[in-house]
Amino acid sequence: MYMRFFRIIIVLVLAGVASPSQAQIVTKMLGKEQQQFNVDSLIHDFDNRPFFGIFKDNYFAVGTALNHQPSEYNSDVKFQISFRQRLTKSILPLHSHIFLSYSQKAMWNIFEESMPFHDLNFNPGIGVLTPIFVKGRLVGSTLIMIEHESNGRDGEASRSWNKISFAGSAYMNRNLMLHAKAWIPIIDGQQNKDILKYSGIFQGGAQFISNNRRWVADVTFVKRQGWNFSFNTIINVGFRIREKDNQFLMLHFYDGYGENMLDYNKYHCRLRLGLLIRPSFFSDF
Repeated sequence: MYMRFFRIIIVLVLAGVASPSQAQIVTKMLGKEQQQFNVDSLIHDFDNRPFFGIFKDNYFAVGTALNHQPSEYNSDVKFQISFRQRLTKSILPLHSHIFLSYSQKAMWNIFEESMPFHDLNFNPGIGVLTPIFVKGRLVGSTLIMIEHESNGRDGEASRSWNKISFAGSAYMNRNLMLHAKAWIPIIDGQQNKDILKYSGIFQGGAQFISNNRRWVADVTFVKRQGWNFSFNTIINVGFRIREKDNQFLMLHFYDGYGENMLDYNKYHCRLRLGLLIRPSFFSDF
């Protein structure tokens, strides 16, 4: 049943991928040309894009621990499926729109007997996104979301929390985007009352895209609770397989706590290699 569900989700995600022409629209909006663009026409272009599409990065990667001898117990497959459905066009104040999102992350122990799923994390949400224009150029965006995240289990293995998230992105140019996100937690899971100590209270990072759009790289630091320099670190490097596709070979590195909800309070340092599917524009985090 799990595999059938995942196949359906992957087909839906691929159906919502932005086309190269839509990517050109965004590049135009970010361009440094002296020509001034009419914001209303840019918003019209945006509203004509598909309502359904990728949200966060979608990936499928296999790897192992770097801080221990590799074994079937610390080597696995990690994958994420993420998409959103825009509910409105840019009809709210400041050209904002409302959307639904759904992300699902899985830790799959494929090297163990019977290949069990170690943990599945479900992350639905609803949000309002507002683009920021300066002199006809798109220079950033703000995002307010209500999110739920849980692993769908009961008893001692149950993990869940809710967040009211505030995020912002600054598009420095067509190659570099800076992003930050903070949240107000509402912790309802009885087995993860201390989750902020491990999964953090805010995050920040940067994403880079090469001039030829073949290379992407991003780094995200998640600040854990406390007055110290304790961070979870996530680094991705991707190479576009074919020039006009949005599929990349990806190197994925995770160091810290909170990689999945079941093991939120356990330290992981893992390197994985796999396939990345991402938007034509910068990703969300």
